[in-house]
Amino acid sequence: MNFLDGSLFPENQDKLVITAAPYGPEWIPSDFPEDIPVTMEAQVQKAVDCYNAGATVLHLHVRELDGRGSKRLSMFNELIAGVRKAVPEMIIQVGGSISFAPESEGAAAKWLSDDTRHMLAELEPKPDQVTVTVNTTQMNVVEQMDVRDIAGTSLAEPDGFRAYSNMIVPSSPNFFEEHVRRLTKAGIQSAFQFYNVNSYETVERLIRRGIYKGPLVCNWVAIGGGMDQPTIYSLANFLRAIPDGTMLTVESSMLNTLPINMMGIAMGLHVRCGIEDNLWNQTRTGKMTTVQQIEQLVRISREFGREVASAKEARAICKIGVFYDSVEQTLAANGYAPNAAGRQQGHLRKAAA
Repeated sequence: MNFLDGSLFPENQDKLVITAAPYGPEWIPSDFPEDIPVTMEAQVQKAVDCYNAGATVLHLHVRELDGRGSKRLSMFNELIAGVRKAVPEMIIQVGGSISFAPESEGAAAKWLSDDTRHMLAELEPKPDQVTVTVNTTQMNVVEQMDVRDIAGTSLAEPDGFRAYSNMIVPSSPNFFEEHVRRLTKAGIQSAFQFYNVNSYETVERLIRRGIYKGPLVCNWVAIGGGMDQPTIYSLANFLRAIPDGTMLTVESSMLNTLPINMMGIAMGLHVRCGIEDNLWNQTRTGKMTTVQQIEQLVRISREFGREVASAKEARAICKIGVFYDSVEQTLAANGYAPNAAGRQQGHLRKAAA
């Protein structure tokens, strides 16, 4: 991604797309009862509240009535239908980590089988996006958290801490290549979760091989523990690699969330917030609801002179529903150099077929 003269001027940047992650599947309701919805009605209302505050993308997980993260696709269908009816223009992004929670007290956070995860392509109504992790990665979500971040919460309990510090995201080529194909066939956009430059490079190869033919819409996930470090150096290194046509959202955790988002706003990137990422204000003197976090980013972005995208504008920026007919068209639309002749292209094309 290039930063030329004027790149930091808001008139040369897209309007800001804010992703809300309000369901926080790693928490239990007692961790933040004021802002963790449990009933289906409350979960739908949370989406409405986030939309009204300025978020145009909803990162969606679902809870059962007992407060635990749901693994039932029927529950996802019900919540998607409710959100579609309440805020039809909001971009619905289903978290591909639908089992991102222990089944019971003391149980390890266990991911579902590949066959079950592939069923995300069969959700009805269809979401606009499903997040896709590429390459198996350690996901120690508590590694960079301060002890004060989790004090008094379920993550501070030995069983909860152990479960979330030892999570691994399983995503081998057998899974993610087939998953991307199924999502594309269903007309659902793959929202790639990039934990480092290596996972991005794998997706570039998927594009060059013709496995993925769509816009490059992605998150840079900087929370440590197997993912990138939330520093300007890691972000700059990542930005050097990706092409200018990328729609990139930055994501971090706890007190790193706001500074990373401020960097993203200033640089013309897009942002994510919510209790899935952070519970606290910057002094840890109180917890912040997802809506309060969205409102904060709206204020800051406007201070930068950068307006927040409407739902219609966000859909255009994310290129929702856009897919391409060929490898060459995909490369050009995303700002890549074309495939060079003679560089194992025959083998790669055979592999893609």
